[in-house]
Parts: sequence; structure tokens; C-alpha cells
Amino acid sequence: MAKGDLEAIEVICPKCRRTEIVYIPAEKIPLCPKCRIRMAFKEVLTEGKAY
Repeated sequence: MAKGDLEAIEVICPKCRRTEIVYIPAEKIPLCPKCRIRMAFKEVLTEGKAY
């Protein structure tokens, strides 16, 4: 799989607000290990983020 095929995204648990970074399409959106519910998409992570 080429480097450009993977997209880093941040996911968040809607219940306890725990966040994780996953790579799409290589990984599925995970379940929160604490709450056992599907985590929700928060944002696409890109290099050089400016505030």
C-alpha cells in the first residue's frame, strides 16, 4: 500500500471523550476500550497544522 493511500484521522468517544489516532483505510474505527461503544470521527490530521 502506498503512503498516500493511508489517511490519519482522530476519533473520539462520544461518551467519555477519549481520543485515538487511526489510519484509514488500513484500520477500522475502533470501539472505546472503556465504554465499549463505536468511536466517532473528529478530524483529518495533516502535517503542518497552524493555529
